Amino acid sequence: MEISKTNRMVLILSALLVVLVLTIALFRDNAKTIDATTAESLIKESLVTHAVIDGPYLYFSSGGTRYKIPKDAINLKTLYQTTPVTIKEPNPYVADILTIIVLILLVLYILRWAKKNRELKEQHMSEQIELAHELQKPAHIRPIISTITFKDVAGIDDVKEELEEIIDFLKHPKKYKNFGIRMPRGVLLVGPPGVGKTLIAKAVAGEAGVPFFYQSGASFVQIYVGMGAKRVRELFKRAKAMAPAIVFIDEIDAVGKARGGMRNDEREATLNQLLTEMDGFEDSSGVIVIAATNKIEMLDDALLRPGRFDRRVFVSLPNKEERKSILQIYLANKPHHLNLDDVAQMTVGFSGAALSSLVNEAAIHALKSGKKIIEIEEFLAVKDKVLLGKRKILTYSDEEKRIQAIYQSAKAVTAYWLDIEFEKIGLLSDNFQSSEKEIVSKTEMMNRIKVYLAGDMMMQMYYHEHFTNAANDLKEARLLAQEMVENYGMGERFHADITDVEKILESAKQDIEGFVARMEEAILQLADEILQREVVTKHDVKEMLHDLF
Repeated sequence: MEISKTNRMVLILSALLVVLVLTIALFRDNAKTIDATTAESLIKESLVTHAVIDGPYLYFSSGGTRYKIPKDAINLKTLYQTTPVTIKEPNPYVADILTIIVLILLVLYILRWAKKNRELKEQHMSEQIELAHELQKPAHIRPIISTITFKDVAGIDDVKEELEEIIDFLKHPKKYKNFGIRMPRGVLLVGPPGVGKTLIAKAVAGEAGVPFFYQSGASFVQIYVGMGAKRVRELFKRAKAMAPAIVFIDEIDAVGKARGGMRNDEREATLNQLLTEMDGFEDSSGVIVIAATNKIEMLDDALLRPGRFDRRVFVSLPNKEERKSILQIYLANKPHHLNLDDVAQMTVGFSGAALSSLVNEAAIHALKSGKKIIEIEEFLAVKDKVLLGKRKILTYSDEEKRIQAIYQSAKAVTAYWLDIEFEKIGLLSDNFQSSEKEIVSKTEMMNRIKVYLAGDMMMQMYYHEHFTNAANDLKEARLLAQEMVENYGMGERFHADITDVEKILESAKQDIEGFVARMEEAILQLADEILQREVVTKHDVKEMLHDLF
């Protein structure tokens, strides 16, 4: 029968232990100690036949008993005269042998402990790798069939229009293929947290009736190099097998950050695999990638180039009318007596997720208060609780709303007058479009700076004050002026000079001061519209200015 390594080690240790015990027994001193008087008496009476001096002791036998006594305790001269004496030399090897045996035992114990510890580590590592491989298996990448449609998602009418083509393509891919149309391979949803980007993607899948593969960007970033790339391959393999399908990658910035600087080989390998998979799509593959992020500026340029995420859909915070629609959905199955205009008015800056939390907290408050319906008092009671931790910009007072409305109105009127493209301008945001021209004139760049300065100039003229809401626009104006001077030589000198930046800003400021003074009536009238509706389109601005002039 074969002996295992563990049993062999036990046998070796046992044998060494037996040798050690026998050695100790062999060299153990079992002589009986006697006093000097008794020893001298035995010596004088010649009862001692032989004596041995071993180190500090004298050993002798008498009557079949072995005795010992310190050699300095008796008169050795008398002993030499009556008894033959042997002086025993010490064995120089005994101590060495014992030391070697002890060291061998210690080394064997340490080796056994190290081996056992290594085996435990290898077992743990093996379990971790096995678990990682299990998680990468295709069986763990399962699609869902979404039951959510656009009827379940309120406040995203603009987004719905942009995604209708995607839905129709997923429903009728042959129609587009026969016409020679290549639909976007990727759609990037950009917007702040809580605006419903994941819900929108599920609604697209629900409307099209196709499988929906959900993955978080963070789930691709694995501990072991290569695992994230493998997971990407398996994900797209499953999606192509079940095409038409949607692959949704939430928080894609977790894996798609710009490369360079602080290297991360695993994340870069995963990103490269994602780019490869998207490049490998055939026009008729029937797989569309939808990704979501609130940090588009952090994404690698390769993700944003044509042929990958061709279409970008910006999902902004809902305006007043959109908030009313969202509130209607969340209150549909809850007893309430409310004027939704009032609730929408008090929730400026709330995302869809925040409105969901607000309605739920209001219902809990009503239940705790013993009420059978939800009223406006419940919303007033829990609003601060829901807003806890949010930025101050989302909790404007009535006076702050008025200031912000006039500020944004000045920018809107200026942008329309100077032909700077925008879709809509709201109380909390604007949507100025970057120029698609390859060649841009100095005049157009100056006009953009004037738009950035218009709000602050209106504040100084109307309130005789500067306000902090101008900080970002002033920063953008300065950056654009620096770009004009440093990159395009649009200053007074060919060589870049900081004084030229100041001259450009000062020139734009003087021009816009006169403009906002002339357009004060229009700016204030548009501000009232923004206060009431929270958002105005370029068409609204055009209609209002046409009526005034």
